[in-house]
Amino acid sequence: MARKKEKIVVNLDLPKDDTTLTRLYIILFFSIILGLGSGLFWLANSGFVPTANGEPMFTNLYCGATAQDEAGNPTGEYFQTNQQPTYTANQTCTILQDRPDRITWEDEEWVMVTKRGKNFDVPGVPESATGGNPVLQPLWLNYSVEAANPYDYTVAIRSSAGDILEYRNDTANTGEQTLTMVSIPPDTRYELVFMSSQEGQFLQTVSFDMTVHYQDGIPTNMNNKSLWLGPAVEAGPIKVHPTMFLNFFGLTFFFFIFPASYYWEKVEEGKNEVEEKFPDFLRDLAEYWKGGLSMTVAVQTLATSEYGALNDEVKKMSDQLSWGVKFSDVIGQFAERVGTPLVRRAITLIAEADRAGGKISDILVTAANDSRELKFLEGERRRAIGSYIAVIWTSYFVFLGVIVVLAKVFIPAIAGSNSGGEDGGDSGGQTIGNMTIRNIDPLFFLTIFYYGVTMQALGNGSMAGLMATGRFSTGFKHSGMMIVVALVIFNFVAFSPDLIGITEVPGLNPSSGTFVPSPLYFGG
Repeated sequence: MARKKEKIVVNLDLPKDDTTLTRLYIILFFSIILGLGSGLFWLANSGFVPTANGEPMFTNLYCGATAQDEAGNPTGEYFQTNQQPTYTANQTCTILQDRPDRITWEDEEWVMVTKRGKNFDVPGVPESATGGNPVLQPLWLNYSVEAANPYDYTVAIRSSAGDILEYRNDTANTGEQTLTMVSIPPDTRYELVFMSSQEGQFLQTVSFDMTVHYQDGIPTNMNNKSLWLGPAVEAGPIKVHPTMFLNFFGLTFFFFIFPASYYWEKVEEGKNEVEEKFPDFLRDLAEYWKGGLSMTVAVQTLATSEYGALNDEVKKMSDQLSWGVKFSDVIGQFAERVGTPLVRRAITLIAEADRAGGKISDILVTAANDSRELKFLEGERRRAIGSYIAVIWTSYFVFLGVIVVLAKVFIPAIAGSNSGGEDGGDSGGQTIGNMTIRNIDPLFFLTIFYYGVTMQALGNGSMAGLMATGRFSTGFKHSGMMIVVALVIFNFVAFSPDLIGITEVPGLNPSSGTFVPSPLYFGG
């Protein structure tokens, strides 16, 4: 009976092309694209490039290409002249529309009412600023009236001249009711009036809340200086503007330097892990050689040992030796793959000893001791330099803290002390001795502070990295992390609405007390 042939399986783990540089080039390509895009966006919104109409280049280009009215007719020509676009023109561009803010008058309750009224104001953009086109500001009044009996009553909203703008006749004890106005124009001293229709009969409780959609004429994505802020994002109790034009200044440098540096540092960390285990491998190889094993058998035996990051490389050397590749060629290719001076130095020493026919075990021990000593010295250097790097980071945080305090405390205090001059110009201000503090724009100083912090991050981070490893990639990694810290701190602390030029949403300003209104006159 013929013997069954055994199936032989050969697993050829052939050396593969090193894709490290390919990946680095891909990361660099996309980093440069993102960095250039961020830089161009910042430049187009920063005001450094003047435009004929005084608006940012970004909004002129975008709205000039996309703006259209409700009928679908292009309106881009409004953004290509030397005249500032009107409110109506802005409303035709999606990124320049003025979206309404919600202002409320809540939790008001009156008791024992026969005739009672209260004044309130309605803010808004005047028609003169909109080219004569009225802006709709709808109003909702939700109210509930309770009485001993289902008495009739009237609720009305009147102008300061006493003209009734809207009213409703209702009956008490019928639950919550709503009075709606399609639009209420901006004005002061409006009157909200509740009147019992039965003489001498009280409405026991009148509770209500009022909501008005208010528009200030400023595009929602812009500040009051026509600078791009972008849509607001709520982060808990704080609103941040992640696409604010200033953020792209920091992001420009971040994209240019951080992604590629971070990747290259990961590569260097991998090489360092290989170097950490390399002396142990050489020592064990020397011990096997002294025990009488050939170099091929010794390496193949060590391929089953644990060397951490060096495991794959030892396995590759074992496979190559099993294919009949010369030992000198195997260790030479290993040195090329790792590519560090420490490994190349040791491998060169071993290869020369192998070629000269010397006692290679002693050479292996010497190379192992030399490599271990070099790694020990590198560790000592890192520990010694670590305190200096901590000082650099601490100084950066101190500088950042001082800048934030100046932005949040000093600049608002100086800006708040300004007042117009007697001539109506901007020559006014607070006088301290012979010094007069002129009117200042908080965002201007905040911008200077942010640019300064970003430049400080580039300088401090680069120096920290060079001191740590002598590589610019390490420095750029530190710089990128510092830029991220500055972005987070400024967006959550320094870029507050009052400092970046966001107009504070006013209230309805109800009067502190009530009054007895005059009778309602419906005309006719």
